[in-house]
Amino acid sequence: MQVRKLPSIPIALLPIAVLIVMALVSISIWDIGMLIPLITAVAVAAIIGKALGYTWQELEDSLAQGVSRALPAVFILFLIGTIIGTWIEGGLIPTIIYYGLQAISPKIFLALACLVPAVVSLVLGSSLTTIATVGIAFMAIGEGMGFPVPIVAGAVISGAFFGDKLSPLSDTTNLAAAMGGVKLFSHIRHMLWDTIPALLISAILFWFIGVSISSSSTADTSHLEALMGGLDEQFVIQPWLLLVPVLALSLMLFKMPALPTLLLVSLMGAATALLVQGSSVTDILQAMTSGYTSTTGVEFMDELLSRGGIESILGTIALVIIATALGGILETTGAFKVLIGSLVSRIKRSGSMVAASLGSGFLVAFASGEQYVSILLPARAFLTPYKKMGLSPLNLTRTAEASGTVGINLVPWSVPAVFASGVFGVAATEFIPFIFFAFLVPLINLIYAYTGFTIKRVAPEEEGTQETPEKLLSSKGN
Repeated sequence: MQVRKLPSIPIALLPIAVLIVMALVSISIWDIGMLIPLITAVAVAAIIGKALGYTWQELEDSLAQGVSRALPAVFILFLIGTIIGTWIEGGLIPTIIYYGLQAISPKIFLALACLVPAVVSLVLGSSLTTIATVGIAFMAIGEGMGFPVPIVAGAVISGAFFGDKLSPLSDTTNLAAAMGGVKLFSHIRHMLWDTIPALLISAILFWFIGVSISSSSTADTSHLEALMGGLDEQFVIQPWLLLVPVLALSLMLFKMPALPTLLLVSLMGAATALLVQGSSVTDILQAMTSGYTSTTGVEFMDELLSRGGIESILGTIALVIIATALGGILETTGAFKVLIGSLVSRIKRSGSMVAASLGSGFLVAFASGEQYVSILLPARAFLTPYKKMGLSPLNLTRTAEASGTVGINLVPWSVPAVFASGVFGVAATEFIPFIFFAFLVPLINLIYAYTGFTIKRVAPEEEGTQETPEKLLSSKGN
């Protein structure tokens, strides 16, 4: 019988260390992206797994198991690629840009670039869809007003992940509640303590930055006029087209499954392109496949609008597959168990327990780059220790989302950061310093952990009535 050993702490850390070192070198010197660093980390993890007594077949199965968790996200990414293409081809994103340039004051622009995506993502329950639609519009408006692109990207991403963390329609919100064995809306109510302050502080910071930039620079009116003229020449721009995005948002409220809903949203863009913009079926299918090609004559606008399509998402999907494969092999070989277990065994105080669960989420995020794994593994590992220490699992689910849903944006090779980088055409390392929301949410949770403020204790009669993760997963937390 094959004897399998658990790795020591240094050995368990080795694949993660290799990934981080190679990622830093890749970003600063090689400029080759994250595929090679991730593949190298997978190879190191596989060699370690073999040395621990696992067969190659078991290791291959662990890779497949890790990737299988990402398949729903992969198909969502495919559909988001088609949405970007059809919403530009249909003139929906250009219409939002056109009227946004007319209506939004530069002084409040950055604050709105944070708050509007927050509202949209709360309704959609999807940060990626928000980034791919209204996010592109705000990027164009911001650059048209003269704001640095990385700051605008940071504002949009900050708002987009507000809804991903708090919306009852969000898959990560439901997953965290289920893994902690708590009711969905109890989980959401407990997260208000860190999510609302983080959003408000972010919006205030962006407002100050916006006032500073707009007061120190003069808007180039001729540039804005050229931009709006280019949009007006290339697309049919009418106020009533704004009803289509409103209709798409309303569609999300029916709580339909994500894939058919996103397909309908994509088809709405296709219908608008066919009936309003006069695009041919060939044009629409090309936009879905390889994206839209803009010819407004304004260089930065053409760069921003020439995007979308399934082909544009393939690089992101490749990263998703390799990152989740790495997470699968590290979970199977016990690396995560050893690392998280070593943290738990040393903890004596409740504040440190909460902080450790937050830190473990970041550890998994840096190792896998994937939201689901970064939520799932710490929630599994810390659930029993939390209860033994008299801490409500609501504290655990909140910290799991703080690191796994939001904080993961601070990892340059994570799925959300890579996706936003591809959509906006900006390197992740450039906009990460401006994702204030992703810094504030974990920081607020650390403050709560060590002050005890908002930390909920488990009453004796409540501990036995907690629902199990398996039971809540079967009902999807609703």
